[in-house]
Amino acid sequence: MMERLDSWKLALERLRSAHAPDWAEAGRLVAEIVRMSSDVTLRQAAEQALPVLRQAADNDDHGVTLAAQRRLGVVLEVVHDLSVPRFGRRNAMPKQMSREDRARKVLGLPLAVQLTCEDINQAYRRAAKGMHPDRGGSAQGFIDLAAARDLLIHPGAHKDA
Repeated sequence: MMERLDSWKLALERLRSAHAPDWAEAGRLVAEIVRMSSDVTLRQAAEQALPVLRQAADNDDHGVTLAAQRRLGVVLEVVHDLSVPRFGRRNAMPKQMSREDRARKVLGLPLAVQLTCEDINQAYRRAAKGMHPDRGGSAQGFIDLAAARDLLIHPGAHKDA
């Protein structure tokens, strides 16, 4: 399917960029896309473009030519969307965060910024107010906050797993 998409894309781009496109050839190409495409969106775009392209092949009217160019552009856009590689890998596990990144997240600190001890302590105080067991927070959450603060203030004292 990808090889066919690439050839359709090249042919559509050539037709789209031509000064005076061969609308009969465009109609044949779009009819092939209607017959051969397994993608529903591409097939629908091609089916909608086909009558306008056939009319443009038989008619020199400027309005029909503009409509044919627009329809050809829609088909080309769908082909482009299908042929562009998807970002990321399917079924790939997300990258594991480092201990420092997890500690920053626990304290609500940005990941890629140089922090001072004062920044870390302020973030700890803000988070501890809501997490303290005397104020309805969990003891484990409060312990995690303290551990995150310690890890960020003394990074060399902890081994990164």
